[in-house]
Amino acid sequence: MKLLHDKIMQEGKVLSSSVLKVDSFLNHQIDPELMKEIGHEFANRFSDQIITKILTIESSGIAPSVMLGLEIGAPVVFARKRKSLTLSDNLYSSKVHSFTKNETNDISVSRNFLNEDDSVLIVDDFLANGEAVKGLLDIAAQAGANVVGVGIVIEKGFQDGGKLLRQQGVRVESLAIVDSLEDGKVTFAAEANA
Repeated sequence: MKLLHDKIMQEGKVLSSSVLKVDSFLNHQIDPELMKEIGHEFANRFSDQIITKILTIESSGIAPSVMLGLEIGAPVVFARKRKSLTLSDNLYSSKVHSFTKNETNDISVSRNFLNEDDSVLIVDDFLANGEAVKGLLDIAAQAGANVVGVGIVIEKGFQDGGKLLRQQGVRVESLAIVDSLEDGKVTFAAEANA
């Protein structure tokens, strides 16, 4: 997705060989026009599927998910990382380890919003080791829902998450695959093969 690649090159900051900071347009400040195009692109890529729910995790997966939801007319359900007084029982839960924050969170979704009649598309901002997606797949499995695929805004292709998910037969569509962050430079997978 050229618009996303351009935005990463212009505004993304390489903090290390494994960390790409995109807080100016994706996961702190949000670029609504870019999110609209991301929602449209996910809708195109999964146009062969019937999607009744979009499942994501708070907080950075919400913006692209909502734009996709608008595009295809499906509700967005997001897994919460924090306990809530209004969301305390009747939950699907899973554990997710964040390597970036070096912490493990319990994520949860109310049983009222996900069930065996749902065809679910999982969406998230980043895919690195695949922990968040595994947690969301676990929640969908607990609900008996059918997962039609996973939509990722930025995949770190040099980490194992995407490869492992694909080997398990999960359809993963990533809008930008970063092949390397070495020497402070973003290299996309297509460029690495050129």
